[in-house]
Amino acid sequence: MAHQMFLGTLRANVLTNPTGCRAAPPRSSARIGRGKFPVAAISDDYLPMRSTEAKNRTSKSDITSLRLITAVKTPYLPDGRFDLEAYDYLINMQIEGGAEGAIVGGTTGEGHLMSWDEHIMLIGHTVNCFGTRIKVIGNTGSNSTGEAVHATEQGFAVGMHAALHINPYYGKTSTEGMVAHFKAVLPMGPTIIYNVPSRTGQDILPPVIEALSGHPNMVGVKECVGHERVKCYTDKGISVWSGNDDECHDSRWKYGATGVVSVTSNLVPGLVRSLMYEGENATLREKLLPLIKWLFCEPNPIPVDTALAQLGVARPVLRLPYKALPLEKRVEFVRIVEAIGREHFIGKREARVLDDEDFISICR
Repeated sequence: MAHQMFLGTLRANVLTNPTGCRAAPPRSSARIGRGKFPVAAISDDYLPMRSTEAKNRTSKSDITSLRLITAVKTPYLPDGRFDLEAYDYLINMQIEGGAEGAIVGGTTGEGHLMSWDEHIMLIGHTVNCFGTRIKVIGNTGSNSTGEAVHATEQGFAVGMHAALHINPYYGKTSTEGMVAHFKAVLPMGPTIIYNVPSRTGQDILPPVIEALSGHPNMVGVKECVGHERVKCYTDKGISVWSGNDDECHDSRWKYGATGVVSVTSNLVPGLVRSLMYEGENATLREKLLPLIKWLFCEPNPIPVDTALAQLGVARPVLRLPYKALPLEKRVEFVRIVEAIGREHFIGKREARVLDDEDFISICR
């Protein structure tokens, strides 16, 4: 639609002289009889790209090679706008810590609290600033197929490398409807399907994934059901990322997962990368478990929002309905940082216990 609007403006400008008056169309050697019209108003060179044509140059293998994908937090200013300075710092810290991909506007990034204008803008901003250094995976899923199609078209138009798609939630559909939903978005570019029944209320069962696995843009699955489901897919050659930080080590090294889509890596990207790249390491896994458990003591992203504020990396601003963790949990986080080592966490300030009045709730 944007392309068509641009072409319409371009054609209007071409046919307008410098005084602002409409100029006569250029003469053609081919005469057109009265009541007859040319076959095309503009040449084929200027026809807008059809939605079925390839718009994305990222290959499937570019995405399946990723071991650590961070579900990036979105920070805010007190007036409710995105804090892009803090956001850019977070992305830079992910890159320096070894993350290879970033989910933009996912659950952790609070895409469900954004307008689509905000959502697509943030995807485009991430691509523009960091797209040559990290793969940008835009969460353009929706429980409305039409909305998912439109958002995914926009996401690929601004340059995202892949899309993340959830199954229709709340207004749940049949297995046949679920397959049709995903088939509607797959033609646009590389796609990871996200299965998290605890949030959607409906499991994406293996027959659905198997029905889609032959599509050239079907990259794989972010799976939150557990190890056995991971193994079910890896045994069939389907790429799968663990969506559970507490299970990602074993999913990777014992059940064949490609890697992890991680919340914990927002805070300690280097350590999570080690879990994905350096072989089995039960000691490191046990070291990180207290932090991982803390990060999921309340629904994500409440704890990671609180943690980044305590580290001085993001302002203590939360969009409602999210509220910061209670004081005793904030105290516990500082102790966890001390136990793991402040040097492993992003940011340069010491972790501190913020007071209740330090936090700002916004409802923009």
